[in-house]
Order: sequence, then structure tokens, then C-alpha cells
Amino acid sequence: MAETTQFELVSPEKLLYSEETEMVVVPGAEGNFGVLPRHAPMISTLRPGVIDVYQKGSVAERIFVAGGFAEVTETRCTVLAEEALPLADVDVAKVDKDLADLRDDLKDAKADLERERIESRITVLEAMRAAASH
Repeated sequence: MAETTQFELVSPEKLLYSEETEMVVVPGAEGNFGVLPRHAPMISTLRPGVIDVYQKGSVAERIFVAGGFAEVTETRCTVLAEEALPLADVDVAKVDKDLADLRDDLKDAKADLERERIESRITVLEAMRAAASH
């Protein structure tokens, strides 16, 4: 049997995914990185993007994450995600509407903190829209 790596995806609410995988490709802050069995230990921040979970030589699951952290050991990859959603569940029409609403809100925003919060959410939704379109 081929070696595997335990992959766990955790949101603030619950454990979303826990499986033995052949490989996981994670959207790190400095670029995507693949995690295979016996990977060197590391910790990375994540940017909004898609996690690809490989089983039997191909992508078995694609999960959008809004950001977070990944911890990698020789036997495990654990992702602590701010928000996670199977890519197949992304409703592009709703994302487009939410983006339009947020862009309107940004025009009306007065405080710097409010503008930063809205711009951050726009960045996440733009990444989600781009991922769902591929």
C-alpha cells in the first residue's frame, strides 16, 4: 500500500475533513505547496484559495479556504481555516451579488477599519469567484 498523509481541515466551528491522503496541495501565503508523506515539518499562513486533496493519483476533493494556517509534520497536514467550503458548493451568482453589495458598501464606508474589513472580504470573494470559474 502506498504511503499516506493524514489531512485534517478544521474551521472555528468543527472538524470539516479528516482523511488519509496521497497528497494535499495547499494555498500558502507565498505560493501553493504540496504535502506528501514524510514532508519536512513547517508552518505556513494561507491565502484565499483552493486545497486539492489527492486520492488514487488524482484530485478527489477541492475545498476553498478564505485563509488561515497550515501545520505540516512528517505524518500529518492540519489546516486551521477561517472559512472553508467545498468548491462544488460555491454559488457563483451569490458570490457576484455579494461582491456588488460589498463594493457599494466600500463606497459608503467612512472609517478606515470598516474599509479594511470590506476590502478583506472582497479579496476573499474575488478568490472564491476565480476558483469556482476554473
